[in-house]
Amino acid sequence: MKRPRLIAVPLAAAALTGCVSLKTPEKPIEINLNVVIRQEVLVRMQKDVDTLINSNPQAFPQAPAKPAGQ
Repeated sequence: MKRPRLIAVPLAAAALTGCVSLKTPEKPIEINLNVVIRQEVLVRMQKDVDTLINSNPQAFPQAPAKPAGQ
């Protein structure tokens, strides 16, 4: 009884083997994407921090104003 199994297993394995071949395309693959990236930065300042900054302007100096014409 074991002998038929020993023969059947290699035959079944040989029958199940296949050939898979991959071929590269002739033309290059072209992918066109339209992507929109949108970024938002929200800064919220609490009222007491705003008051602190306004009461201590030397701690947070403002950038000098640009001369006219530049």
